[in-house]
Amino acid sequence: MDERLTGDWLLPRLCLVTDRTQTNGRELTEVVGECLAAGLPMIQVREKDLTAYDLARLCRPLREMTRAAGALLVVNDRADVALAVDADAVQRTSTSLAIADIKAVAGQRLRIGASVHSTEDAIEAERAGADWLVFGPVYDTPSKRRYGPPQGLRKLRDAVKGVGVPVLAIGGITPERVAEVRDAGAHGIAAISALLAATSPADATRSFLTALG
Repeated sequence: MDERLTGDWLLPRLCLVTDRTQTNGRELTEVVGECLAAGLPMIQVREKDLTAYDLARLCRPLREMTRAAGALLVVNDRADVALAVDADAVQRTSTSLAIADIKAVAGQRLRIGASVHSTEDAIEAERAGADWLVFGPVYDTPSKRRYGPPQGLRKLRDAVKGVGVPVLAIGGITPERVAEVRDAGAHGIAAISALLAATSPADATRSFLTALG
């Protein structure tokens, strides 16, 4: 899969998806900082319980941190917040604005990722103009059980084959599982607790980066 999305913008192979309830009592910015120092290239801020105001307050220091580290900042769902904090991209979910509406609001200022759970979802999101997809959950994981049973590697492979944009796999992925996820065609992976809840987020980040090559 070509890493290039459009122009000279490249999709990294590792993305941290935030959930500040999974940091074992540590400040989210502290954990993110450790991951960035270890080479983390991309962060998606996904804090669904926050208002737009509080989400923007959380994102602003993260924007400074990612910019200093040369990493990308993605805001989940809220294109308005992504624009306000000068993020690189917005991650569309099933309850977000349609991709066409995001493009109408953001123009060329934001790249657009889309969270999908089937090959049909993936094809539809690509046709609508998504720059990349996040597919899952691939394996069973507590943070994703509310969204249904794990999809498995076969469905991941089918989704990847059905589209021409890069796909990040999410859901229960560990460094030991990276090889089989990549063999299924995933461009890379997104992780939540495997990074946030790790005793050493920096070591966990390095383990994923090594496994991803």
